[in-house]
Amino acid sequence: MLEKIEEVYSRIKDTINHTPVVTSTTLNNRINAKCFLKMESYQRTGSFKIRGALNAITCLSEEHKAKGVTTHSSGNFAQALSLAANMAEVKATVVMPDNAPKIKVAATKGYGAEVVFCGTKPGDREEKAQSLIDEHGYTLIHSSNDMDIIYGQSTATYELIKEVGELDYVLAPCGGGGLLSGTAIATKSLCPEAKVIGVEPKNADDAFRSFRDGKIYPSINPNTIADGLRTSLGSNTFRVVQKYVDEIITVSEEEIVDAMEFLWARMKHVVEPSGAVSLAGVLSSNIDLQNKRVGIIISGGNIDVTQFINIIRSKIE
Repeated sequence: MLEKIEEVYSRIKDTINHTPVVTSTTLNNRINAKCFLKMESYQRTGSFKIRGALNAITCLSEEHKAKGVTTHSSGNFAQALSLAANMAEVKATVVMPDNAPKIKVAATKGYGAEVVFCGTKPGDREEKAQSLIDEHGYTLIHSSNDMDIIYGQSTATYELIKEVGELDYVLAPCGGGGLLSGTAIATKSLCPEAKVIGVEPKNADDAFRSFRDGKIYPSINPNTIADGLRTSLGSNTFRVVQKYVDEIITVSEEEIVDAMEFLWARMKHVVEPSGAVSLAGVLSSNIDLQNKRVGIIISGGNIDVTQFINIIRSKIE
């Protein structure tokens, strides 16, 4: 696996941002551990997903590039694929649900993709994407379940461990499982004894239940602030998670907001709810991390701050 990760990293490293790793004395003292936060919120397009998107686009044949690509995404992968396709001069058409965050829709269009909206019922995204494939011959690039995507996402943890050295634990958020799968294969390749922990909202706990019971449960209209983690595990991500992830834990909506507040107020980093879920897992005390070296993947920072800014504006009017 390590050879494959390094091959992928050599392919994309000159295009992605080598995102910072930050620490917090307050956090370390609070849980009595040494924590290293990999800030993918500073990645191009505001999340880790550009890593996988770039790798997947690069791996396409010229024939597939000529026909164009499609995906379905509520936002972060939509932006990533849009930018990656734009840089490769490949047409991208992205299916987004009607309730996708406006800031992510605008960014996806801004990076050059055509956006096609769909309903919010289970299966709506896949049905619309398939209709585009049938009509135009696009290649589907799944936001998490393609192995090229998984190996692209693995490079975040690869960078982290190469920079800070051996870790005892690595925590990553889990939605469709692409990041968690990539985190797991990179961690087990470089630190075989380290524990990999997936963190998921309690209100969207399909991966937790799937991991526990050994079968995939679909995510059906989960009500969570972490909009990027509302998708289900796929066949590939489920297989990788089963093999290389040690545990999946869940956190409440309040714990997610508390983690966001810590990142914003104490560390001065703007992080979206989905991006803060891994830190929420650390702060929840669901895992004994005392005296351990802990890697925490902060996955993204694409949050709509319009309401917050409008509140401030109202104070000066």
